[in-house]
Amino acid sequence: MSKADKLFVSMCREILDNGFSSEGQKVRARWEDGTPAHTIKTFGVVNRYDLQEEFPALTLRPTAIKSAVDEMLWIWQKKSNNINDLNSHIWDEWADETGSIGKAYGYQLGIKYRFPHGEMDQVDNVIWQLKNTPYSRRIMTNIYKFDDLMEMGLEPCAYSMTFNVTGDRLNAILNQRSQDILAANNWNVVQYAVLVHMLAQVTGLKPGKLVHVISDAHIYDRHVDIIKELISRPQYPAPKFRLNPEVTDFYDFTADDVIIEDYQKNPQVKNIPIAI
Repeated sequence: MSKADKLFVSMCREILDNGFSSEGQKVRARWEDGTPAHTIKTFGVVNRYDLQEEFPALTLRPTAIKSAVDEMLWIWQKKSNNINDLNSHIWDEWADETGSIGKAYGYQLGIKYRFPHGEMDQVDNVIWQLKNTPYSRRIMTNIYKFDDLMEMGLEPCAYSMTFNVTGDRLNAILNQRSQDILAANNWNVVQYAVLVHMLAQVTGLKPGKLVHVISDAHIYDRHVDIIKELISRPQYPAPKFRLNPEVTDFYDFTADDVIIEDYQKNPQVKNIPIAI
């Protein structure tokens, strides 16, 4: 059975059984009808995925893997902050009339900085270091830039990646300040698992472990019954995953270079209310 399913079920049960409820507290998020969107949360969740063992897609319900990859490439490859460069509509609520989400996400990864080996952006610096100094302990990105926060449509949730090489394996830690577990958990896990696979392929490494650290892992009040039904579903083996082996430049990858096979899964959960 999928280990990603087991981790997800364990995390959800911990939140539901032992989490802290924000009922009675002042909260920022609102439902579409204006009602406060309360949560049950757990602080400091750490989930570990071994990418050599399996591709960590849930089978409890389908994850739209190619759409997730498209968004990841929008941020990491296109370094865009405009929803017109994106094929899905998940960012529409946070965009202005021009389609911009402000100085957020891809915008931050595209800013050029001076490094000892030249001027480049954070993504190019990661790729350069993985190729030239793979055992560095300084291979990381961070898009939570305080002096730009007021000009962001949404402050970054998944804000930092730290890469670390052991032998020929590329490992990574994804740091996330906040996560809507039902709407976004496996979406983010799949995105960054694919990113590790892609970066490993173009730098002569193999994918290793992905560690996902979530500061505020929460289930919204209107998601509780959905989650309870979801984690009671049967679990299936993880799908098979591979990348187009012909791609050797990170900037040449597209979502179509991701091949998913034997993805057995339960029905999709539809009409999930999203708090904003």
